[in-house]
Amino acid sequence: MKPEEINVEDNISTVKQFLLLGFYELPTLQGFLSGVFFVVYLIIVFGNSLIILITVSDAELKKPMYFFLAHFSSLEICYVSVTVPKIMVNIWTQKRSISLLDCATQMCFFFILGTSESLLLSAMSYDRYVAICNPLQYPLVMNPKKCVQLVIGSWFSGMPIQIEQTCQIFSLDFCGANEIDHFFCDLPPIIKLACGDTFMHELSVYVVVILVGAIPFILIIVSYSKIVSTILSLPTASGRSKAFSTCSSHLLVVLLFFGSASIMYFRPKSKHSAGIDKLFSLFYTIVTPMFNPLIYSLRNKKVIAALRKLFFKT
Repeated sequence: MKPEEINVEDNISTVKQFLLLGFYELPTLQGFLSGVFFVVYLIIVFGNSLIILITVSDAELKKPMYFFLAHFSSLEICYVSVTVPKIMVNIWTQKRSISLLDCATQMCFFFILGTSESLLLSAMSYDRYVAICNPLQYPLVMNPKKCVQLVIGSWFSGMPIQIEQTCQIFSLDFCGANEIDHFFCDLPPIIKLACGDTFMHELSVYVVVILVGAIPFILIIVSYSKIVSTILSLPTASGRSKAFSTCSSHLLVVLLFFGSASIMYFRPKSKHSAGIDKLFSLFYTIVTPMFNPLIYSLRNKKVIAALRKLFFKT
């Protein structure tokens, strides 16, 4: 049964908490969904932890590409931990309430980490660009200091923007319905609950998405256009195959992450629906992080070799 709304006085911002409806429309599947989320969460944490472990312990992976991959896996664990544990608790307890402060905190960390992933994927594409297009300069350009700077920039550059955006969103008046038809505090369903004109806030959201999402994606596309051009100019088929194999995994992850997120946040408000929003949110918050370790391990011979050494001590 759909939870009842908290009574509020008209035209007064008295909403003190929201109700995350989650998957209330599937009452007979709550136990199944709980199990699915629990298993998926374990897969994400275990898979990405393995990636971190082998990149730290295996001498063959002491290269910038795998340094970035280890940090990307760390980000993935943090990213899913912002939303999935709360989803599981809500399903287990059937207590769907979340305070405004907790909702704002969840949204803020979700977007900070999402921005960090976007920037780190851009840094990883730059690494592949230098390695393939300027191989002789690669050791000099991608030196340890530069790699650390790129990682620190990816982790922390989005914080001021996303903290400011979160403060702006939660400065709105919420004086009507308090039910969020979603499984976490995402931006589109929160804005739907705000009173009054939200046009400027929606506009600021688009600006932020362009800054932290569209621009990094464009830079990645530019990098890969040059990478592909360079690969196609290689004289041998084996050389082209080897070059493609070093960047195909990253490109696939980029398409999964940016593709689903862009559909979610670049659609106009009138095109948003609860069901579609949940579907796309599930994809970029849970499905993509679950497949990332598989994509990088199954398509990378050095990662496979490192995993064999870890488990079989060969």
